[in-house]
Amino acid sequence: MDYGQTPKKSLGQHWLHDELSLEAMADIADIQAGDTVLEIGPGLGTLTKELLSRGAGVVAVEFDQELASALPSRVPHKDLQVIEQDILSFDFAQLPRGYKVAANIPYYLTSNLLRVLCESANPFDTAALLIQKEVAERIAAKPGAMSLLSVSVQFYCEVQLSVVVPAELFTPPPKVDSQILGLRYRTTPLFPDVNTKVFFRLVKAGFSERRKKLRSSLSGGLHISKPDAEALLQEASIDPSLRAQALSVEDWYRLYNAYLTR
Repeated sequence: MDYGQTPKKSLGQHWLHDELSLEAMADIADIQAGDTVLEIGPGLGTLTKELLSRGAGVVAVEFDQELASALPSRVPHKDLQVIEQDILSFDFAQLPRGYKVAANIPYYLTSNLLRVLCESANPFDTAALLIQKEVAERIAAKPGAMSLLSVSVQFYCEVQLSVVVPAELFTPPPKVDSQILGLRYRTTPLFPDVNTKVFFRLVKAGFSERRKKLRSSLSGGLHISKPDAEALLQEASIDPSLRAQALSVEDWYRLYNAYLTR
């Protein structure tokens, strides 16, 4: 399929041309008439067209100058606003409350983008992110396979693994399959009155040396003695010989409360 535009490898551009996958993304993000949708990296506008066809207004943020300039003529629509900008420096305050997100994003951007989206003072309502399948599975992981990324996203959002999109449905085909990750921002925080700076300092300390047991990784990450780290874990009713990936978000919250009372 000739799109008249050469994908830039440096920007991780892989364009999706499968209508069923595009429809699935709009479904997962729960796009309704009247919604405002932030589309990140619209590329050639295939997803943009699907979002607009549902009666949504689209704010398309595109880093690539050529693509940003071409999009209004490629997808002419009164409810499309194109902004040429790096999404990591985008001001989310300019969007109306309850906006939704849809994006086919390159691997290198995933972690930073999720952090920016989740920590925004004006958070999204729902999101459908098309990302590398392995990364989607890591974000949706259960205790035993948790990571700093999965704890961070699950702290802020309800997470849903959706449709797998095979590599051959992209132009050019990436080396691995992708998957749609559905996110719903928690309208009520998972835990009350959490100082997120302290909470994630603990989580980062726990994952600072993944192969070590928690008593050791917390000792190094928090700059406390191993006996103090062990006592802290015991106060939270957590086995000090576990590794960070074994803990649930609820376990980290118990550890956080124990840390605050020391």
